[in-house]
Amino acid sequence: MRPAPPSVLVLMGVSGCGKSTTGALLAGRLGWPFRDADSFHPPQNIDKMSRGTPLTDADRAPWLAAIAAWIDERLAAGAQGIVSCSALKRAYRDAILGRRAGVRLVYLKGEKELIAERMAARLDHFMPPALLDSQFATLEEPAADERALVVPVSPQPGEVVAFILKELGLAESRSS
Repeated sequence: MRPAPPSVLVLMGVSGCGKSTTGALLAGRLGWPFRDADSFHPPQNIDKMSRGTPLTDADRAPWLAAIAAWIDERLAAGAQGIVSCSALKRAYRDAILGRRAGVRLVYLKGEKELIAERMAARLDHFMPPALLDSQFATLEEPAADERALVVPVSPQPGEVVAFILKELGLAESRSS
């Protein structure tokens, strides 16, 4: 028997893996609200990353707390939602997902070369390609007990979204 579909999705992966694109496409197909984790960063974090300086765990703490609060608001309201978050370390995922029922982790996984190409093609993004090495160095792939849906990002974004919908048993919105 398939478990009940989640009501909140957390899209994780290194910068440039397609979290924002996938989140926006999923939101459109499902009719769910989408929040990009970048919108939760305090200005000092964005400034630091714009200068090419990786964030510390202390920098990330208020950011992770804000994402967790948004998830809790969605769950308390009985509402759906999608949020992207790099969530590179297990400790970060524990902070935002914890043991919350109805929340599912989706790991957008790609090869470093593909991600680097995508990052180089982006315009007007505060995360410089120079920080990609630190992203992969920090990445702790989800363990089996985290029940992450691992999604390869090499296919086109529409195919990635179709895979997620199918694997999680999510029905598209009639208005999409």
